[in-house]
Amino acid sequence: MSKSFKLITFAGVLAAVSACAAKEEEYVVVQPEPISQEPVYTGKYK
Repeated sequence: MSKSFKLITFAGVLAAVSACAAKEEEYVVVQPEPISQEPVYTGKYK
């Protein structure tokens, strides 16, 4: 086999192995939004 054919074959195998490699999961932390309280009726505007 010629050297160029071996090189192309090696590059293809390397690309296939890297494409099928196990991918790491991305870990995402979501901060919960603060809970606001309803305003209390004080009778100020009677």
